[in-house]
Amino acid sequence: MSDPQNPSEAARLKALEARIAAAKAAGAPTPHVKKDYSQAQVAWRMVIELVAGLVIGFGIGYGLDTLLGTMPIFLVLFIGFGLAAGVKTMLRSANEVQERRQAEDAAEKRDD
Repeated sequence: MSDPQNPSEAARLKALEARIAAAKAAGAPTPHVKKDYSQAQVAWRMVIELVAGLVIGFGIGYGLDTLLGTMPIFLVLFIGFGLAAGVKTMLRSANEVQERRQAEDAAEKRDD
């Protein structure tokens, strides 16, 4: 472990702190901010919601068809239900994003 009482190490730490402060003051590039990815995150969320609905519908339909011995009937039916649920969830997410944007725009207009 480092010894804080060592004068050469203390000088190195002060020099490092000075370099960090100089880099911050010079406007060194910062890592990507979460704001840059917000649209991509929303898009992936919608895709995942749709796929999850389809997978859950497939699983329920396949399970019922296997148990009852009626292979394609419940599978097709529940895949359709899963698709409808996924689309409904995607639309709810889109409305949520739209409402958030409208609230931000209204707050921005109020500030002006």
